[in-house]
Amino acid sequence: MMPTPFTAVFRLAFGLLVLVAIGWQLWLHIGLQLSVPNFFSFFTNLSNLLAAGVLIAAALRQWAGAPPSAAFETLRALTATFMLVVGVVFAVLLRDVDLGALRPWVNSVLHHVMPVVVVLDWLLWPPRPAVGFRPLRWVLALGTLYLAYTMARGAMVGWYPYPFLNPANVGGYGGVAVYAAGVALTFVLGGWVLMAWANRRVRSAT
Repeated sequence: MMPTPFTAVFRLAFGLLVLVAIGWQLWLHIGLQLSVPNFFSFFTNLSNLLAAGVLIAAALRQWAGAPPSAAFETLRALTATFMLVVGVVFAVLLRDVDLGALRPWVNSVLHHVMPVVVVLDWLLWPPRPAVGFRPLRWVLALGTLYLAYTMARGAMVGWYPYPFLNPANVGGYGGVAVYAAGVALTFVLGGWVLMAWANRRVRSAT
């Protein structure tokens, strides 16, 4: 399916919705005198900010008539994979966890709505040009970098963004490794499925 004027409006609207949701939650976070570095250490927040930027950029590129870009489509692939993982991990591991000061509507936008929106954006309007499976390397590299940052910072400040990454909650670093391996598998399988779908759609359209 080729992008239509509705596509650009769809992307811009949801990109701005994410910025409003995260901005609102950050304002509340600061008002409660909570740590700003902690706020930006959540994979959910980072992935949603990336998604907002990519959606808004995609809308602007469409309105400007920008030529196809393999680099930008690779960024879309990363974003779709990250947001798929956000949705899956929340549903499987975090839906019954106390979310503290996180507002319910913000939670719904970040964990329920946006994973669906970003994945649908990828499935309905697959990349032009095709990106193959090359983005999987970046998915794994960035996922590993996030894990390394989280564990190193957590050891220094005694705070972890997710309970399954806190060694005290899962029987030590061995337990963390098990959960990390499961999340990594979700990254690989989820990314592979998304990219295989896109590659098939592109081939069938040529």
